[in-house]
Amino acid sequence: MPQPSARDRFLAAATTALRDHTLVKLTLGKPADAEATLRNIFVRPVTLKAGPQFSFVWRHATRDTTKNLPAAEAVTALTSHLGVTFLDAHLFTPAQTVQFETRPNGRTHVKFQQAAAAPAANDDQHDRVKTRLIDPAAPWLQALGVTNAQGLPRPNQAAKFRQIQHFAELLSHLATTADLEPGAPCRIADMGSGKGFLTFATAALWSDQAAVHGIEARADLVELGNRVAAESGFAQLKFSAGHIHNVDTGPLDLLIALHACDTATDDALAAGIKSGARLLVVAPCCQKELRTQLTAPPVLAPALRHGIFQERHTEFVTDALRALLLEAAGYQTKVIEFVSTEHTAKNIMIAAWKSADAPHPQAALGRARAFATFYGITHHHLATRLDLNLVAR
Repeated sequence: MPQPSARDRFLAAATTALRDHTLVKLTLGKPADAEATLRNIFVRPVTLKAGPQFSFVWRHATRDTTKNLPAAEAVTALTSHLGVTFLDAHLFTPAQTVQFETRPNGRTHVKFQQAAAAPAANDDQHDRVKTRLIDPAAPWLQALGVTNAQGLPRPNQAAKFRQIQHFAELLSHLATTADLEPGAPCRIADMGSGKGFLTFATAALWSDQAAVHGIEARADLVELGNRVAAESGFAQLKFSAGHIHNVDTGPLDLLIALHACDTATDDALAAGIKSGARLLVVAPCCQKELRTQLTAPPVLAPALRHGIFQERHTEFVTDALRALLLEAAGYQTKVIEFVSTEHTAKNIMIAAWKSADAPHPQAALGRARAFATFYGITHHHLATRLDLNLVAR
């Protein structure tokens, strides 16, 4: 009797997860048609008034489409796309991860891997969906003071715990968009890693398939990170002392810089671009550089005389110009919410990835120049680092 194909084995595992409602997340990537605008499909469980369903997000180059489907229709949709519209897929359940891939020679392969421990049984469904990517009982979470021995957040650490889980979810989606599937070999640097909460989360996502380098100026935090990495079994994770503005990361696939202050975010982006990174993920902080340059358009001047509006407007202009400059450097960009404003106003994340759908660099530079001219801006640290002139000659 012939053995089931790799596609059939993956579909069987996915069908079971959908029908038994054990699915944590499912992603489809690597479009069969390189010219298609549809880049990925993301699937996750949701609970509606009508009962449990599955949220499908069809991610196109310029828009997202979302539809909620019951299990039977979800199976039909998955079957119609796997190996047809998309050549790769990744399935996550509490018990296992399953990866389906189509190799350059056209042959398909499926890999089953046991997952980390499932969350505590008293979690409700909504919490399980949010927390499964990072095991709440992970030793590094306990060592860094986020959770206790039962895998529950310590007092005053619930927000940090949610941030770590949300970051893992965001990064997993962004990595798929950039064809950097968690579980595949990857070179990663976290610039300004601090205590290493999100550096460890990144290393956990890739397991032992990624070389992760946390770079931090404070020697005591570097020592802490290396000690916890060794005690927690992260052989491919290391921390080094260094400053964002002058560190040499070497070749990278992914660069992360979260809450690097003011122009340090620009230094990190420039380092990532220089390293050839396919994905850049930054959460800017303390955007002060442009405040003295920014000239309010006459219609905005009466509002921007208020300091709080001027501060927020400066943040918007700074980060919007960063996104335009990243497009001028050959990247496709997306700006999203990182942390809920309930916890901090510093909640913007800028993601940029190499893509055939990225805007034409010269056209993007023209848009950046027009934007800068509108606000009277003649120089920006990222433009300087990338040797891009904001004033047309």
